[in-house]
Amino acid sequence: MADRVLVTGVSGFIGGHIAAELLRRGYAVRGSVRSPARADEVRAAMATAGADDTLLEIVQLELLSDEGWAAATAGCRFVQHVASPFVTTKPKDPDDLIRPAVQGTTRAIDAALDAGVERVVVTSALATVQYAPARKGHVFTASDWTPLEQRGLGAYVTSKVRAERAAWDVTERRGARDRLAVINPGGVIGPLLSDDPGTSVTAIQQIMAGALPMIPDLRLPWIDVRDVADAHIEAMTAKTAGGSRTIVATDPSSLIEVAAVLRERLPEASRKMPTRAMPTWLTWAASMFEPQLRDNRWLIGLTQRFDRGPAEALLGRPLRSIPDTIEETGRSLVEHGLV
Repeated sequence: MADRVLVTGVSGFIGGHIAAELLRRGYAVRGSVRSPARADEVRAAMATAGADDTLLEIVQLELLSDEGWAAATAGCRFVQHVASPFVTTKPKDPDDLIRPAVQGTTRAIDAALDAGVERVVVTSALATVQYAPARKGHVFTASDWTPLEQRGLGAYVTSKVRAERAAWDVTERRGARDRLAVINPGGVIGPLLSDDPGTSVTAIQQIMAGALPMIPDLRLPWIDVRDVADAHIEAMTAKTAGGSRTIVATDPSSLIEVAAVLRERLPEASRKMPTRAMPTWLTWAASMFEPQLRDNRWLIGLTQRFDRGPAEALLGRPLRSIPDTIEETGRSLVEHGLV
């Protein structure tokens, strides 16, 4: 019998890649979706990834409901909690994002521990690390935490910090800290498995589509989605991952650098792209009106450094080349007709 893994949010960008890699490695996957209508979409994504869906089961779970969680975790050796609150626009009430993020995480962990799961891997975010107070030149590590009392944190960052804090609180309270592993990915990009580009890929999509007249100096710590998926899977069994959080991100590259890679490697798909860089002051002004910029305004013109050592030790190899991943992301967007 193959070991079974529950993957919440299997229809998402990260969740889909985790499920596909688990299937390729011979695991049985029980993937959760909010709506059963997405089951065919998930199976099509697995086919796109070259994964056999024979060992794939689809179940329905809600982050704000207890229904189904005990059954979903029953018989699972591991749980990958990837699901995030689903929002198409920035909510007027931050709790619309924060409440499901926190409650979904605690539900997933409580159900997993009740079911005797060996380890729960939670997808957090680099945002829980990178807004920690730091001097210039600081290399961010897993010991850094974004303080909730810091002014200017948006609903997304707040939801991620609170959800991860809740994850550690639950496992500490239940004496099961070593049964939790947390992955903190940067801006996740890479080949698409469906027509849903995911949040970070949308930034590249907007550049290629010419959505902005100039390219903002927004610097993001990109990471290949396949590295993120592999890190999640290795964290299920690695002794060093238990009770730890692992940053999976590279030092930031600006959208200006991203555009340069796309022009060089995909000139035929770069005709709509703006050719001018947006001055920093104008980027700040534009962030008042553009949600993608507004949610990341602290990163405008900012260069940070992150410790990739633990991630590469977990993977047993270096992180993938970001220019190569940018190229693959661009090609994938073209193939899916999204630019």
